[in-house]
Amino acid sequence: MDALLAALADPARWRLVNLLAERPRSVGVLAQLAEARQPQTTKHLQTLERAGIVTSQRTGQRRVYALRATPLRELAAALVALADTVEQAEGPHATHDRYGLGLQAERLAAGEPGWADGRSFSFLRTLSGSPALVWRHLTEAPLLARWWTPDDLRVSELLFEARPGGRIVQEYRDAEDADGSDQVVGRAEGVVEDVRPSERLTYRLSPLLPDGGIAFTARVDLGLRPAGSGTELDVRWQIDDSAVDAADFVAGIEIGFGQSLDTLAAHLAADAHGTDDHTDSGSTT
Repeated sequence: MDALLAALADPARWRLVNLLAERPRSVGVLAQLAEARQPQTTKHLQTLERAGIVTSQRTGQRRVYALRATPLRELAAALVALADTVEQAEGPHATHDRYGLGLQAERLAAGEPGWADGRSFSFLRTLSGSPALVWRHLTEAPLLARWWTPDDLRVSELLFEARPGGRIVQEYRDAEDADGSDQVVGRAEGVVEDVRPSERLTYRLSPLLPDGGIAFTARVDLGLRPAGSGTELDVRWQIDDSAVDAADFVAGIEIGFGQSLDTLAAHLAADAHGTDDHTDSGSTT
């Protein structure tokens, strides 16, 4: 495929391919129609032949070239598959586009400090496992590291002291930045306020701007209730102290934290069915 793409990338060779799509033609005729010198045309045709796009045969004093349809169909199929992947419903590209629309709206709204104060976000999930099990995933750093970021990120540093006044530190990187050589994507710091094991957890969390300032402070309230053999988790975010530059962060709350909760639900469901080996992921401190 690489040789095919390289061969087709040259405008002169692309012109020859178009001429050969109409009918097989000799080198001399192709040079005339392409308004090029014959030695150059011969070199281009040889490149196309090495890439498997054309074939040639000598007929008398002429060498006639013909286009092969199969490699072009294979290329077309590969391009269609790429387009289908991009357009996959609710896939990463759709999420990216949805975030982009929200980002534009939030940037327009961010006119002065405090612009997002009072904004709230609500999330509700019914999870597998008892409230006690869900509580562990909400408060124990090794379990938190498995789910507490959006799909395209990973936790690189995490501290969660599950007691009133306890510190919270969350740092994250791109999920594909395996060795940590790329820049930190984000960092948030906070403090735990209310701890009622298996019932309620409240904390304040402040994402940090690149210059170290606070983007906003979110008061996050998580309530747990038994729901049959599982647990109903009700989460509410309330924003205060929003900086003008907080738009990028605010735009990502609904999508990002929603994805995190979906990951939590998937882990708990896998644990319930015995398909997860309980291996911790992510780096914690």
